[in-house]
Amino acid sequence: MKAGSNLEKLLSKGEFVVTGECGPPKGTDVEILKRKAGYLKGNVDSVNITDNQTSIVRMSSIAACKIIKDMGIEPNMQMVTRDRNRIAIQSDIFGASALGIKNILCLTGDHQSFGNHPTSKNVFDLDSIQLIQTVKMMRDEGKVLGGDEITGIPEMFIGAAVNPFADPFEFRVTRLAKKIKAGVDFVQTQCIYNLDKFEKWMEMVRDRGLHEKVYILAGVTPIKSVGMARYMQKNVAGMDVPESVIERIKGVGKEKCKEEGIKICVESIQRLKKIKGIAGIHLMAIEWEEIVGEIVKSAGLLPRPSVN
Repeated sequence: MKAGSNLEKLLSKGEFVVTGECGPPKGTDVEILKRKAGYLKGNVDSVNITDNQTSIVRMSSIAACKIIKDMGIEPNMQMVTRDRNRIAIQSDIFGASALGIKNILCLTGDHQSFGNHPTSKNVFDLDSIQLIQTVKMMRDEGKVLGGDEITGIPEMFIGAAVNPFADPFEFRVTRLAKKIKAGVDFVQTQCIYNLDKFEKWMEMVRDRGLHEKVYILAGVTPIKSVGMARYMQKNVAGMDVPESVIERIKGVGKEKCKEEGIKICVESIQRLKKIKGIAGIHLMAIEWEEIVGEIVKSAGLLPRPSVN
């Protein structure tokens, strides 16, 4: 075992895992975080804590991870390279490990122009692949990037994000292969609405044997409204929302949009479970955490398995 996290143990046992996601508050109100995380407890195996997502200032991922860990929820600490150089990155990894955080998601991060401080300076000293390499070196070689030996190894289960849909489509599997070569242990995909295209991507993954080298968690997000679906289709880079999905949501009427969005999400999960090489799902219901339990139950994924 590399990190000994519950997530790693479940995956190594061949369990179909469920991870969730939670955004920290835009301030110090811990109760907001505890309320949202409470909806996820018992319904998922671990929870991503985002790192100033969309470049908007929020409570630090490390602090929020510690708070939900104390609630009995295993955190997956997201870390973006936008805001830190390699010194700060490695320092934060030490700190997170010292607090008992055992899962890390290595991300580049959204450009600061998308957030509430568009004139701030970015860093991008490393990219996401170099961050994966850094964590692997610290964990497996016991050294920091500068070559000094570490006293007390940060035992992290290394994760990353992958987007099966961005152009050029054929390059998506090559990108995954690069992250695997860098040392990633598990990946979580972009939200999947075009399942036909995702299955084609998975065929290419299997053709290269990559599904045997990394745990792949398929990303799903319930749709709340036609407007949400249309926004993702038009404005979110690398997102593929087929017109058929939008028409289905539109067809039930405004009052039943959420209900239909949940149905689509459950149907997607059931189809994804059948795809060879899928080790679990990553359920992203940001600011709609209260619906996670219903989705997981309807998909036949409760109760969650024990690591014992």
